[in-house]
Order: sequence, then C-alpha cells, then structure tokens
Amino acid sequence: MKHNRCSIETFFLLVRAGLFGRTEDTKHLLQGDVDWAAIYQLAKEQGVVGLVAEGVETLQCEKYGINISQLVPREWVLRFAATTLRTEQRNLAMNTFVANLIVWMRKRGINAFLLKGQGVAQCYDKPLRRSCGDVDLLLNDENYQKAKDYLLPFASSSAAENEYKKHLGMTINGWMIELHGCLRCGFSARIDKELDKVFRDTQYGDNARTWTYKNVQIPLLEREHDVLYVFIHFLNHFYKGGVGIKQICDWCRQLWTFRDSLDFVILETWLEKTGLMDEWRAFGLFSVEYLGMPKSAMPFYSDAEKWRRKARRILQFIMKTGNMGRNRKDDKSDDSYWARKTNSLGQRICDLANHLTIFPMDTLRFTPSILLNGLRQK
Repeated sequence: MKHNRCSIETFFLLVRAGLFGRTEDTKHLLQGDVDWAAIYQLAKEQGVVGLVAEGVETLQCEKYGINISQLVPREWVLRFAATTLRTEQRNLAMNTFVANLIVWMRKRGINAFLLKGQGVAQCYDKPLRRSCGDVDLLLNDENYQKAKDYLLPFASSSAAENEYKKHLGMTINGWMIELHGCLRCGFSARIDKELDKVFRDTQYGDNARTWTYKNVQIPLLEREHDVLYVFIHFLNHFYKGGVGIKQICDWCRQLWTFRDSLDFVILETWLEKTGLMDEWRAFGLFSVEYLGMPKSAMPFYSDAEKWRRKARRILQFIMKTGNMGRNRKDDKSDDSYWARKTNSLGQRICDLANHLTIFPMDTLRFTPSILLNGLRQK
C-alpha cells in the first residue's frame, strides 16, 4: 500500500512521541486532513501499533496544551487503544510462556539465553506495548541438541533446520520458538567470524545480564553484544528482504537505555572488524532524523550529507517492504520449490540493486553469500 507524504510524516511524528516523548512539529497535525486509516495501516505494517498509540497518549498530556480531540478522531483513539490492549495481553502470555519454558528446560539440564524479543522489550518505558514475535533461544552445541530432542515431540509443526546457522524453528502451544546454536547471519563470512567470537564469549564468559520475571532469572546477552546483535539482525533483514521500524526502534531503545554504561571502544573495534561503520552511521542518522533518537545517545553519530542521503533511501525501502518484508509476502505455499526459489531470487536481486545506491561496496561484498545461502535454504 502506497502512503502519501502527510500520512508518513504524521506516522513518524507519533512514533517519535511514543518512543522518546518528542512532540516537536505537532502543529502539523492540525493542518489539513490526516488519513487516520492510513496511519493505522502504516503502524500495522511496521509492527508499531502500540508505540503509535503511546504517541497519541503523549500528545494528550496537559503540559503540551494540546486538545487531542482536535488531532485524533475518537474512533481511531479507540481503535489504537483496543489493538494495544490485545498486544499487552499477548505480551503477558508470552512472558509467562518464556519463564515457564526456561524453567522446564533447566529441570532437564538445558541452559539457554533469550535473544531479542522480550528481553529487548524491557528497554521500553512500557514493555508490554512492544509487538511480540518469536521466542529466540541461544544454546551451546550440547544444549542445542538436547533442546531439539526435548522440544520437538511437543511441537505442532517445525521448519527445516539450517545447519550452517544451527537454526531450527518450531511451534509449541501456538508460540513460535527458534533455537539458535550460533549467532551467524549468513550474509558475510567476515561478520560471521566475529559473531562466532561473540557466541564463544557469551557461552564461556561471565558477563551475562538477566531479566527476572515471576522469580525466574532469564539470561540475556551482555549490553554491547546485545546492541550489536540487534543491529546485525535488522541489517540481515535489510539485505535479505525487508527491515521494519520496529526493529530499528529496538536498537534505539537499547542505545538509549544503556547510554551511560556502553563501552564505545568495544563497539567501535567490532564495527571496524566487520566493516559495518557505514551502515551504523546511516541507520544512526535515520534514527535521529525520523525516530527522534537523541544525538547524544547515538554512538559515532555524524550528520554529514552523505549519511542523510543514505537515510532517505533507507526510508524509501522501509516504506516499501514493511516489517520483515510483510508488504510483499504472498501465499505461495502451493508453488513448486523452483518457482519459489525463482521468485525469491528475483526479489533479492532487485533489493540488492537498490542497496547498491546506498551501500555500494558492502552490497557487492555481501551479494555472493546472500544468493548462495538463499539457494541452500529449503
């Protein structure tokens, strides 16, 4: 669905208000007719309905002197509120499921780290309003095999295992669980080598964080590794089919929450080793310009014109693809293997051609691995 400029600007205004309480340029909402159906659709496409609802509530705050009835029709206030309530209820259910899952696995000697998801949600002012997705668990080789053996009998369905990434997805009690035996992304051997080091440091180091829910301590990656992994994760989707505002908001909230405790030397060294400083700075400027991320909390921030140009092109791609590429997903389950591969290959080639205008050298660097690993997947 193509959205007009007014809808996109209003959408980002509300995202900024929900993410960081930023209310600059609110007066633009009073100018002309805002298509609230389009705003709601955009929020769904990008996986941030709860965040936009929080933005609407922020504008209701008396200290800004704004009459919300002038800005948002009551029917849309109620629509956002109802969807947000469902999101909160689903998050509560997922939190309970994750805590129980960790306990069940520990009783069988299986230890796991929680990746992204509900752990990252704790960096938001209102964690329950973040749209939840899968349950991602990181395990060492022994625990990965034990988890497969233990959980698969309970699964109502499972996907084909990716042996290179040591990744297996399955559905249990309506929840999608993804087991990760490593942190590899599969679009660069150089990056995967550094991610393997992060994995080893996580498994054999002594610097994990924990999130406690209902008296259950749930292990999380340490701060720098968590920030870098979330960054790599959305970059992986950017290069392979579609990244959404939700994923970049996760990164922003991490950086904001950890702003006084991050080791910038570790971050900079890692980005130099992986060659990803250009992507960091471009998405950093995007986050400041469109999501309201405070400049002071964005490491290595630069407002040079070349990053601004890249940020505009990133915006165009995000608006086109939606969160995790949902704007372009069709039900092709009945297509043959080769028909699906041909469609996927054509899409990736078009995306990579687009990315050549944003990150030309890295796109050329990543293309062979992206295409090869895409063909390997079933």
